[in-house]
Amino acid sequence: MNNHYDPQPTQSGEGEAVVLVPGLDGTGRLFYRQTPLLARSYRVATYALRDDADTMDRLVADLAEVIDIVSPVARRAIVIGESFGGALALTFALAHPDRVRALVVLNSFPFFAPQIRLQLAIWGLRVLPWGGMGLVRRLTASRLHSKHTHRQEVRQFMALTAQARRDGYINRLKLLRAHDVRHRLSDLRVPTLFLASERDHLVPSVEQARYMAARVPGAVVRVLAGHGHICLIAPDVDLHAVLREWRGGEQAAP
Repeated sequence: MNNHYDPQPTQSGEGEAVVLVPGLDGTGRLFYRQTPLLARSYRVATYALRDDADTMDRLVADLAEVIDIVSPVARRAIVIGESFGGALALTFALAHPDRVRALVVLNSFPFFAPQIRLQLAIWGLRVLPWGGMGLVRRLTASRLHSKHTHRQEVRQFMALTAQARRDGYINRLKLLRAHDVRHRLSDLRVPTLFLASERDHLVPSVEQARYMAARVPGAVVRVLAGHGHICLIAPDVDLHAVLREWRGGEQAAP
C-alpha cells in the first residue's frame, strides 16, 4: 500500500457538494471541461485514485474521506462516476447510502464481461513498452471519443492521460475482476441516474444502463445520442444541465 497517497481534492465553486470519481486513468483532471460548468451551482471536487488499492473497499474509504473534506458538515455529496469510477460510485452508494445525496453513473457496469477482456488488457499493458501508450491512444481515438469532439480537446486528453501510470491501470483492471454488484442493485436506495453513450465501443453502456435501471428502484436512464465512451470533453455534454433537468424532475416527483 502506498502510504504517501493523499486524496486531497481540487475544489471549486460554492453550494451543494459534487464529487467527480475518475475512470480507469485515475486522474480527476480529465473532468476539466465539466468542472467550471458544475461550479456555477455546486462545490465541485475532483481527486486522483490511488494506484495500489488492494480492494475496491480501499477506494470506497478514500472516496468517503474526499466527501468529508468537501462537505465537512453534511458529510454527503452528489457522486458522479465515469466508467471505472461509475463502478466505484455504485459500490460506495451501496456501502454508504447516507453519504450520497444523488448518484450519477456514466458509461459503466455492475459487472465487467467478458472477463477475458480484462485478462487480455492486463497482459497487454504488462508487455507494451510504456512509451508506446500514446500511439495506442491515438489509434483508438476514433472509437473512444465522440465524433464531434474538437481535436484540441482530444489533444488535451492525450496530454493528461500521458501522465497516468502503468501500475495504476493494471491495478484497477485487477479490481474489476472481483467487482460484481449485480445481485445488490435492488438494495440501492439513493436517487440514481444512469447516463449511457449511444456509440460506446468500449462498454455496452446503453444495455448496461437499462439493465441496472430495471433493478434500481426509481432509477432513470438517459442516452447520450451520438457520443462515444469518452464524452465529457465533447462540446454538447453539460453535466450541470443534466443535473438540473434530472433533479428538477426528481424533486417534483411524488
